[in-house]
Amino acid sequence: MLTTRRVVPLLRAGLVALFAVLVVFQVLSLPGQFRSMAEQEPDLAYLRWPLTIGAVLGVLCVQVVLVCTWRLLTLVQRDRIFTPASLGWVDGIVYAVAGAELLLLALLAFVGATADDPGVLLLVLLVATGVAVLGLVVVVMRSLLKEATTLRSDLDEVI
Repeated sequence: MLTTRRVVPLLRAGLVALFAVLVVFQVLSLPGQFRSMAEQEPDLAYLRWPLTIGAVLGVLCVQVVLVCTWRLLTLVQRDRIFTPASLGWVDGIVYAVAGAELLLLALLAFVGATADDPGVLLLVLLVATGVAVLGLVVVVMRSLLKEATTLRSDLDEVI
């Protein structure tokens, strides 16, 4: 069985790789994609900047989750995960997921008002529902972490 000692470095490598890819998306791919869309379809050119800003903010939400996860891994390695400090990083994840959900709901409203076929609408609805469920899971996990932190501090006082 893999131990925390072995898994944490692998997870950190994955977080670094994912973060690097997301930076490339933010800086090069997304702005270029929407510029190209505006050039190829002039009737949609007015969407260039709103879509660019929304997409970059969505990627930023994912990056916040990655940074908070990194910090939580640091607390795991130091055996300090069951301390009040960890709750702040989990709150950061909750807020980032909530921000992404708001962006998706705005996109859902726009697509719902303008879409000709339901395929894109259903896709955005699926992603928005998935992000909402993820956010709720993190909220439940936060409450479990808070309870475990309280129990650990009570146990430390007894010992």
